[in-house]
Amino acid sequence: MTKRILLVVTNVDHYDADPAHPTGLWLSELTHAYDIFAEHGFEQTIVSPAGGTSPLEPRSLKFPNFDKSAKAWHGDPARMQLLEATASPDQMDSAGFDAIYFTGGHAVMFDFPGSVGLQRITREIFERGGIVGAVCHGYCGLLDTKLSDGTYLVAGRQLTGFSWREEVLARVDKLVPYNVEERIKERGAHYSKAFLPFVSNAVVDGRLVTGQNPGSAKETASEVAALLV
Repeated sequence: MTKRILLVVTNVDHYDADPAHPTGLWLSELTHAYDIFAEHGFEQTIVSPAGGTSPLEPRSLKFPNFDKSAKAWHGDPARMQLLEATASPDQMDSAGFDAIYFTGGHAVMFDFPGSVGLQRITREIFERGGIVGAVCHGYCGLLDTKLSDGTYLVAGRQLTGFSWREEVLARVDKLVPYNVEERIKERGAHYSKAFLPFVSNAVVDGRLVTGQNPGSAKETASEVAALLV
């Protein structure tokens, strides 16, 4: 049976603290996962909290973030169209998917946590024995997801994600709405990060796979794929 993965992207295009400051999907975090999953023959569907358009983070379209994978996607009208017509959670039957994978970009801090639909899908996939993955800020999508017994999915589990130190170094610590590293710890997660910022770091805890930053995109997706084959 062909494995099926639900890729989650944002609908937000600016910071609430500064509407003139754009943000959006960090493109390479989607494209590296998409490429790796495609190599394994997995079927992929892109979903967003509200459905419809997923805007791109401008900084993800500049060197060194705008790598070969991102450029290939950006230059392909058919691929770009996938980001203009994403599905909404209400359209998705979780029973049809073996994994859910949250992409990042600072925009997801605003619309991932409050999506009840994404929480439902994530819970159902995980409790059915599926894989939950997240890269960089994608772990914001796990902040408020609870299992059927009322406990947080991340409670007691090892994970990583974009660190507060990296927020400061990226000079967005005054723009982000909260410190997600601290919030995930408050949910009972055992958060860890690499000694150096912005280097690849992925953490696998059973069927939960997380990556720390954009540089972790390939490693994180590869770990998810390894669990599915």
